[in-house]
Amino acid sequence: MGYVDEVLESVKKKNADQPEFLQAVGEVLESLRPVVDANEELYRKNAILERIVEPDRQIMFRVPWVDDKGQVQVNRGYRVQFNNAIGPYKGGLRLHPSVNLSIIKFLGFEQIFKNSLTTLPIGGGKGGSDFDPKGKSDREIMAFCQSFVTELYKYIGADQDVPAGDIGTGAREIGFMYGQYKRITNLYEGVLTGKGLSYGGSLARTQATGYGLLYLTNALLRDHNIDIKGKICAVSGAGNVAIYAIEKAYQLGAKPVTCSDSTGWIYDPEGIDVELLKEIKEVKRARLSEYAAARPSAQYHEKKNAEDHGVWSIKCDLALPCATQNELNLEDAKMLVANGVISVTEGANMPTTLEATKYLQENGVLFVGGKAANAGGVATSALEMSQNSERLSWTFEEVDGKLKNIMETIYANISDAAKRYGVEGDYVAGANIAGFEKVVNAMLAQGVC
Repeated sequence: MGYVDEVLESVKKKNADQPEFLQAVGEVLESLRPVVDANEELYRKNAILERIVEPDRQIMFRVPWVDDKGQVQVNRGYRVQFNNAIGPYKGGLRLHPSVNLSIIKFLGFEQIFKNSLTTLPIGGGKGGSDFDPKGKSDREIMAFCQSFVTELYKYIGADQDVPAGDIGTGAREIGFMYGQYKRITNLYEGVLTGKGLSYGGSLARTQATGYGLLYLTNALLRDHNIDIKGKICAVSGAGNVAIYAIEKAYQLGAKPVTCSDSTGWIYDPEGIDVELLKEIKEVKRARLSEYAAARPSAQYHEKKNAEDHGVWSIKCDLALPCATQNELNLEDAKMLVANGVISVTEGANMPTTLEATKYLQENGVLFVGGKAANAGGVATSALEMSQNSERLSWTFEEVDGKLKNIMETIYANISDAAKRYGVEGDYVAGANIAGFEKVVNAMLAQGVC
C-alpha cells in the first residue's frame, strides 16, 4: 500500500463520522499523488501527510446567551486551528444550523491550501457555531456574539489566529465580536477581519471573494483564448459572494442571468438587476421571491426537492457556484455539459461533488475549485491585516489592484504546478500541489512541530 493510501485509510478510521472532512481530505490527497510519489521517502520519514491532516488543535465550547423572551439558549462553538507553518491561523467563522465538527474541519483543511495559494503569510483555520442568525434581533445577535467571543478570545490574536466572516457572519456580527474582544483584552489590534471601515476594515473586502472569482475566471478563459465578453453566466447563491460575482461579471462584459437562495431561484433573461438584488438581500434581508415581484422579466422558481436542478438547468457558458458545499451534483454536471458550459469556477467552498467534478473534467469543461477560485476573500482579509499592522488604510483601487494581481498569480501558479507534474489542465490538482508545496517546505524547515 502506498503512502497516500495508508494515510487515507488512517484518516477514515479516526474520523468515520465526519463525511465532509473525509471528502475534502480524499480530494486533496488523491490529487497530490504525483508530488507525494516523487518525494515519498522524505515525506514518509517526516510524517508530512499525517501531520497535515491532523489539526494542531480542535476547540469546542458551550455558548450560552439570553433571547428577547428572557430564555437562556445554548449553542456549540468551534475553532479548529489546522496548520500555521507559513503564518498565523486564518479562516472565517460560520454561523449556521448545519455547522458541526466535520464541516469546520473540512473548511479548515481546505483553508491551509487556499491561504498558501494567496502567496501571503497566513495559515489555515476555521470556526463557527450552530447558531442561526436568521430571524434574530440585533440584541439577540449581540448577546450570542459576546458570549461566543468570551470563550474564543483565549485562543486568538493578531499574530496567533485571525478569524473572519463567513456564512451568517457579516459586518454586524464581526462588529459585536470585535467590541467584546477589545473589552475583555483591552487590546486594539487586527484580530478579526471584515471589520467596519471606521475601525480598521479594508475597502474592497465586501467585494473581494466575488470580484476575485471573476478575475481568476477571466485569467482562465484568456489562457484558453476565450473572451469573457458576451458570455452567459449561471450563478448560484444570493449572498455576498454571488452578488459581487454578478457585479464584476457585468464589469467584464459577461451577462449573469441567475441567482438563488435557500427557498428558490431566479432566472432573469434580461440579466440580474444587481441594485435590486442588493436592496432585497443586503438591506431588506428578504427572500428572492421579492425580486421576481419587483422585476417583470424575472422568473421565480421555488426549490421543491433535491432533484430540482435549479440554476444549473439554464443554458450558460460560465457556471459560478457561490452558495454552499455539494450544491452541484453529478446530474447537474451532466445538464451543464449537455448545455455546452465552457467553465465551472467555484465561488463557494467545495460546492461541486467529487463525481460532478470528475464528470466535468472528463468532458472538457475548464474547472477550477474553490481553494483557488474563491481565495480573493481571504487574500483581502490578509491585506486588511497588513493595513492594521501598518496603521494605514489603502484606497479601494489599491486593494482591488492587489486582489486582481493575486488572483491572476494564483491562476498562473496552479497552471504551472499542473504542467510540472504531468496533469496539465487539471486545475484541482494544480491548486492542491501549488498550495501543498509551500506549506511542506515550511514544515520541513521548522522540524517536527
